[in-house]
Amino acid sequence: MRTPGGRLIAVGERGHIVLSDDAGRSWHQQPAPTRATLTAVCFLDREHGVTVGHDEVILRTSDGGDHWSRVHFAPQTQQPLLDVWFGAGARGYAVGAYSTVFESHDGGATWATDEFAPQSTQPASTHADRSDEGITQPHLYALVAGAGHRLYLAGEAGHLYRSDDDGASWRELSSPYQGSFFGLLALPGDALLAYGLRGHVYRSDDGGNSWSALESHTDALLSGATRLSDGTVLIAGLSGVVLVSHDAHRFRLHQEPDRRGFAAIAAADEAGDAVVLVGDSGVRRLTRAELEK
Repeated sequence: MRTPGGRLIAVGERGHIVLSDDAGRSWHQQPAPTRATLTAVCFLDREHGVTVGHDEVILRTSDGGDHWSRVHFAPQTQQPLLDVWFGAGARGYAVGAYSTVFESHDGGATWATDEFAPQSTQPASTHADRSDEGITQPHLYALVAGAGHRLYLAGEAGHLYRSDDDGASWRELSSPYQGSFFGLLALPGDALLAYGLRGHVYRSDDGGNSWSALESHTDALLSGATRLSDGTVLIAGLSGVVLVSHDAHRFRLHQEPDRRGFAAIAAADEAGDAVVLVGDSGVRRLTRAELEK
């Protein structure tokens, strides 16, 4: 991710944390008090950030990522945290396997479990048709903020959720797909993209109440997305795939020749002249010109 201060930070296996202060041209590794795989990172401001990962590990920094301390660790649970988000007032959430939700009110210094009990708005007949019978606590893969006080969650077996009160309560959304969603991208207004297994991409223009399928030109798993300063939307995934769209409706497929998979993507600089991708080959930097080929 790119922090409010412009620094790039990537996290990954064996507790690796790497930083770049030159728009992704060079990187250096920072010590971390864990060997657990780290899965997501979020910064409240240019100095304060949190990263989460396997064994329910949560690390916190107060100097822009130069030093990290462990504030939570529960290897006995044998389950990962998969995403983390912070909003105004230093309030944040970490989410993960089996509908695990942690909440913090002090910028990530302390955490408490939060019961995830979404309201179902689907009729019983709809649930009976689902292919996820028996999944009562789906894994929660991605948490993003929308307009106003809205938050969205994407999860296992097509589960999608929305909160209209900064996470105090949740309701389940009607899902257009029964396969897992691994990411969401909030767009201006109430527009939203959801993406996941087998190249599936869906768009909603009403806060997730209804969805339409978009053509991705791939069946590769899609795992990360970003919106650049000029409105260009990029979605990255396995097999070296990057989807490029200038209107968030129609996508063109870019695929790297070595087909090494990507897990996440972020703008390398404020102008969005280049992006950084992390995944099977570590960190890769691509210019806009390379993506438009």
